[in-house]
Amino acid sequence: MSTAPLLDVRDLEQRYMLPRESLFRPPGQVRALNGVSVQVLPGKSLGIVGESGSGKSTFARVVMALERPTSGQVALLGRDLNRLPADELRRARRDFQMVFQDPYGSLDPRQTIARIVAEPLTVLEGADRTTFRERVAAVLRQVGLRDADMEKYPHEFSGGQRQRIAIARALITQPKLIVADEPVSALDVSVQAQVLNLMQDLQDQFGLSYVLISHDLAVVDYLCDEVAVMYLGRIVEQGRPEDLFERSAHPYTRALLDAVPRARAGGGRRRRGAQAIASQSAAATGCPYVARCALADQHCREALPELRKVGEGHLAACHKAEAVMALPPPAAEG
Repeated sequence: MSTAPLLDVRDLEQRYMLPRESLFRPPGQVRALNGVSVQVLPGKSLGIVGESGSGKSTFARVVMALERPTSGQVALLGRDLNRLPADELRRARRDFQMVFQDPYGSLDPRQTIARIVAEPLTVLEGADRTTFRERVAAVLRQVGLRDADMEKYPHEFSGGQRQRIAIARALITQPKLIVADEPVSALDVSVQAQVLNLMQDLQDQFGLSYVLISHDLAVVDYLCDEVAVMYLGRIVEQGRPEDLFERSAHPYTRALLDAVPRARAGGGRRRRGAQAIASQSAAATGCPYVARCALADQHCREALPELRKVGEGHLAACHKAEAVMALPPPAAEG
């Protein structure tokens, strides 16, 4: 298998202008992405995790070329997607597709499943109606549905079946990369495992690569070869799931692990996400996590930590990474 990256993201920045609050002051900016660099190898999966407001979904939209970044590069198969002319980008989309979070909202209720699943095939030239239907029937079978389902409408399916339809739509062009933004968060727990197993089976069968956006650490642990933790538009830790979850090197990663039971039981995470969005619009000095970190000292308040190697394939942007790694695993505490 090729060792060249399928997806190569370098120094990605995305900024949004805030509404002007005064005629005498320039409008502020939200730094949704701030120097993000990642690679995904063929047949491998990268998980992006973080709270609401951390920049995960913005990253997904920019990688999918649904938004043009403020600066940086998104290269797929060696092609910088943001430099492609519109017609070439349209044709290039056969190589990368997206599965959205909400299986209820991402499927047009007025269209049959055949039309919904075949929609991405419009990027192909010369395919006729018969070819479309044959491709749709084949891909529906691949996700565990039947040929007869082509003539049905989305309301005739359960949530798990609708997400299978969304996955079929993503598969129809035989892509090399699928970006999945919270693909199981809207589903019942009993259905989530079925969809994740399907995604794993399809990866094994077709050699797919995934970029999986999720707030659920168990999901990325199950499906991903590598995990990047985002905070305020930056990657603060990156590595294999077992390294991040057993030997966390950033206090934010530990906080995410500690918060998993509470996040499922209540709404605490939404409040922390709102704080994160507010701080993204401010000009920060030092570590962005300093206000929430029990280990922070004056050096943390003054110097921005760079993403650095703390183990084999394990990176962290924390001045105290070694001290954090020496702490007991979060699961063993308290």
